[in-house]
Amino acid sequence: MVHSSRSRATIAQMRDRIGSDFGTSDWMPVEQPRISAFAELTEDTYFIHTDPERAARETPYGGTIAHGFLTLSLLAQMGYQVCPAIEGTKSGVNYGFNRLRFVAPVRAGSRVRGRFRLKDFELKADRWNATWDVAIEIEGGDKPAIVAEWLNAGFV
Repeated sequence: MVHSSRSRATIAQMRDRIGSDFGTSDWMPVEQPRISAFAELTEDTYFIHTDPERAARETPYGGTIAHGFLTLSLLAQMGYQVCPAIEGTKSGVNYGFNRLRFVAPVRAGSRVRGRFRLKDFELKADRWNATWDVAIEIEGGDKPAIVAEWLNAGFV
């Protein structure tokens, strides 16, 4: 995907927006073909992800559910939609998580979206660090699928 349509912000603008909600991404479908492809790629073919009939029969979910790591991996695309590109950045990287919880299962056929709030933005000698409070919401769900404190860094 080309990210040229992303909004842009300066380092000063990001620092001014610490504590601000940046909004939500588009809804993304999490359907069985995506779950099955992820299972094959990661070699995690546990039946709760890959066998709809057995999962309906033997789990409380009523069918298959997405891998937590599949749902988490969607954060990258969600972030491109919501978080601005920082001007003057040569390259940016996923720096990890301070905390991460898988709160609710994502059933096959559901849609999810990311909600982003800027918790902190620091400038170091040759890079910036952004800390985001993120939640991956399930359409129509009472609880989010994931809540996390996500770290990104960019080199200037």
